[in-house]
Amino acid sequence: MRPLLIATLLSLSCLSANANAADTDFLNSLAGDWDGGGMVLTKIGGTKVNVSCNLKSNASASAVSMNGSCRALAIVTRTFSANVKAAGQRYTGNYTGPSGQPSMLVGSRKGDALNFNVTWAHITNGDRKANLMIEKVGQNGLRLQTVDRDPASGRSVVTSRIDLQRQ
Repeated sequence: MRPLLIATLLSLSCLSANANAADTDFLNSLAGDWDGGGMVLTKIGGTKVNVSCNLKSNASASAVSMNGSCRALAIVTRTFSANVKAAGQRYTGNYTGPSGQPSMLVGSRKGDALNFNVTWAHITNGDRKANLMIEKVGQNGLRLQTVDRDPASGRSVVTSRIDLQRQ
């Protein structure tokens, strides 16, 4: 009985190490310089604004930090950043957008995407909750997308979607 217990514990520790190695590889794949564009809603029901963006991302075995900026109408530039740490299956961190106030991120990885529940620093679109996805698209693509709930209809609305390519 004891050898079976030891063998089971050893196999579980190997699975845990493989999961950590996979997360490390995934986080490291997010590092680099990225350029691209997409759209941002000024508010739910408001105008879609096309943006061009760049992003610099640094990664380690258990963390990733991103600093970027998006330009709209060739004259307005807004910066943003995100810092995320992995602890087992849980990812936590913060996102700082144009307001300059950090919002809280809590989430997990599923496949090639980090999915976060966001708690905004202030009320946005009727509440302080939204979702943020950071998704690796192929070898050289990265998608950043936020989804919020329309307070009038209760439907989910994509409020920003930025598609980037590694430079």
